[in-house]
Amino acid sequence: MVQKNLIDGEWIAGSEAFRNINPSDTNDVVGEYARASAEDARAAIAAAKAAFPAWSRSGILERHAILRKTADEILARKDELGKLLSREEGKTLAEGIGETVRAGQIFDFFAGECLRLAGEVLPSARPNIGVEITREPVGVVGIITPWNFPIAIPAWKIAPALCYGNTVVFKPAELVPGSSWAIVDILHRAGLPKGVLNLVMGKGSVVGQAMLDSPDIHAITFTGSTGTGKRVALASVEHNRKYQLEMGGKNPFVVLDDADLNVSVEAAVNSAFFSTGQRCTASSRLIVTEGIHDRFVAAMGERMKGLVIDDALKAGTQIGPVVDESQLNQDTDYIAIGRQEGAKLAFGGELLKRATPGFYLQPALFTEATNAMRISREEIFGPVASVIRVKDYDEALTVANDTPFGLSSGIATTSLKHATHFKRNAEAGMVMVNLPTAGVDFHVPFGGRKGSSHGSREQGRYAAEFYTTVKTAYTLA
Repeated sequence: MVQKNLIDGEWIAGSEAFRNINPSDTNDVVGEYARASAEDARAAIAAAKAAFPAWSRSGILERHAILRKTADEILARKDELGKLLSREEGKTLAEGIGETVRAGQIFDFFAGECLRLAGEVLPSARPNIGVEITREPVGVVGIITPWNFPIAIPAWKIAPALCYGNTVVFKPAELVPGSSWAIVDILHRAGLPKGVLNLVMGKGSVVGQAMLDSPDIHAITFTGSTGTGKRVALASVEHNRKYQLEMGGKNPFVVLDDADLNVSVEAAVNSAFFSTGQRCTASSRLIVTEGIHDRFVAAMGERMKGLVIDDALKAGTQIGPVVDESQLNQDTDYIAIGRQEGAKLAFGGELLKRATPGFYLQPALFTEATNAMRISREEIFGPVASVIRVKDYDEALTVANDTPFGLSSGIATTSLKHATHFKRNAEAGMVMVNLPTAGVDFHVPFGGRKGSSHGSREQGRYAAEFYTTVKTAYTLA
């Protein structure tokens, strides 16, 4: 059965279908999904535009009920949906279920936000005049999501868009359509009026481009590569629309001489290699001061020897496969580049064979790396990390900030002085102390600086900055 696109409240077949392949077992077809055309995308945009006037003025209890019902179903089906996610994306079953729970929590949070919509009433500088400041929905929101978090990222974009009264045209990554289709199906059955949420699966060059070209999309939120993000920005400027970009990262994790060795190693392994390193918040630069460097590298090697890399659904697996062959080739290319640049491959980096054919890669750790190397400057987006030796905290901070990105930054230390200074001076949108650089809560802002992000923050109450526009109204008493 081919899963269809949702346009104006109807499930619509595309002119062709594409297969969703399990990266843990390439013989396993997760499902077939309809590929939307540019015409389908334009029809979805028209439907969202037509639905906007009524939905933007809908009651807060209606929106609350739909989002809450969606949250309840996601959480009730967390094992089933988590398995689907792990099967199509390759992260472990525990990670897949955890991500699904997070999606449910996000919908639950924004169901509550529907009931907390607030403004301000202020006196005017002029006598006998009142001032009201309110937030209103932006209009039709285009949502373009990546493959690495196929249910959480759609959730944290769709939920606030609907909460604040916007209508949506949603294009998920073609590599992982299953989780996105499931979440749209749940929302559709929860009672969304036709046209409020439209799903158009397919190629970015076709569906995504039709969205970028349309003057009837009033805001676009995008998570993905830096190159595509720049194209989204240019197209949005052309149409004078709001745009929000979450792009790459080259996140540092600093380990100081005074750090607890076990804490620092566990945080570094989690940051660099869990979810197969396929997180924009992953840390691929491990910046280690010289007093602890050799002990840290030795402990990392021992810890990495014990990592279980296997089928994502298999009990005991700690790291699943890379998402597809193209990404696997990119990872191995960077491993070759690291060697050519003079870094030492201290551990891993080998292709692995398992009981089923899949894209298995042993996590790779480089030593003797410098911050000038390509493996230290460019986002690899795989289980590849480099150890950079530095003299002291001051040099560590300088190296940590010497990057075109600025999403997440971490430090392992028992020094309150250094932890406090790092939190203030790390050039990143998020800072972790004695914690992995990846792993954030659903109710607080998410986003970065420099080349990692553009626009207002995602998640939590800060989402209102993007999904609403401010109106100031004056009334003569």
